[in-house]
Amino acid sequence: MRLGVLDIGSNTVHLLLVDAHPGARPVAFASHKRPLSLVQFLDAEGNINEAGQHELIEFVLEAWEFAAKHKAEDLLAFCTSAIREATNGPEVLARVKHETTVTLQELTGDEEASMTFFAVRRWYGWGAGPILDLDIGGGSFEMAFGQDELPELAMSVPLGASRLTRDWLHEDPPTAKSVKELRRYIRATLKPVVREFKELGRANLVAGTSKTFRSLARVAGAAPSGAGPYVKRELHATDLGLWAQRISAMTVADRLYLPGVSEARARQILAGALVAETALELFEFPTMEICPWALREGLILRRLDQLVFDGPLRPAPHVGAASVSKKKKATDDGGPAVPLPAAATAGQAG
Repeated sequence: MRLGVLDIGSNTVHLLLVDAHPGARPVAFASHKRPLSLVQFLDAEGNINEAGQHELIEFVLEAWEFAAKHKAEDLLAFCTSAIREATNGPEVLARVKHETTVTLQELTGDEEASMTFFAVRRWYGWGAGPILDLDIGGGSFEMAFGQDELPELAMSVPLGASRLTRDWLHEDPPTAKSVKELRRYIRATLKPVVREFKELGRANLVAGTSKTFRSLARVAGAAPSGAGPYVKRELHATDLGLWAQRISAMTVADRLYLPGVSEARARQILAGALVAETALELFEFPTMEICPWALREGLILRRLDQLVFDGPLRPAPHVGAASVSKKKKATDDGGPAVPLPAAATAGQAG
């Protein structure tokens, strides 16, 4: 089957189409995305303004047309912290549904962390033992730990790279004082959370799952994306400390010359490096592996599992039983988890 995942993130909006069937590795078929930092469209009250809503709706319509053109049979549409934490988030979701027919499923931070962990477990397998997964998004930082397919503990904190850059790093390049204050804030936010994770035991493997971690690893000398997903990529704490210092002295324009740093992420790569460095230090791990699978793959694999079993798998308490129940009802009624619009349905018939 051809399955689509529409991901409304904090930095980009992305539709990924994959060819997959239960028990098989999902293979990417096509992709349609654009940079869209919704947090940059927040007004003083924390609302996504009219311009941001217009950009979002325009892309969602493009995504539906793209899915229909390529005969997607099923589509999962979800949004994360950018809309979840906006003051007018519910109104934005209602407007998107009214103007596009798309129902965006709003994932909580814990759900986001859990589904990302699920993908990491599938990538590394049971032989990896206990896994700690870290994921730096634009608006939030997710952590999950466990020995099974779903984590024992999954948590989200407001330490996204875009959010921290907007709130703390106003100059270009940032002042030494602002960097120092941001370091202090990151540490204070993470300390009590890390303490909870440590009570569960120590991981055999620490995985990094986000574009921020991939970019940092590339800056530190890891293989480029063109080398393929099966090349082992690592990120060392010592390299992170070195590059965090170097990047803090660079202008945004200078950072564009670093390998793996795009224009959309050049401004926020420093904040991401500071979060990553502090997390590895507090968790007391000298290195981490970069996992090519993350949230999108987790949702795809979860959806495929639902096709194998009679109804969805039983989720952990923090994996959003309510949203899973809604998806099950749609599936039981004979439709996809998120109904395709008329245009997409017509495309399937052809």
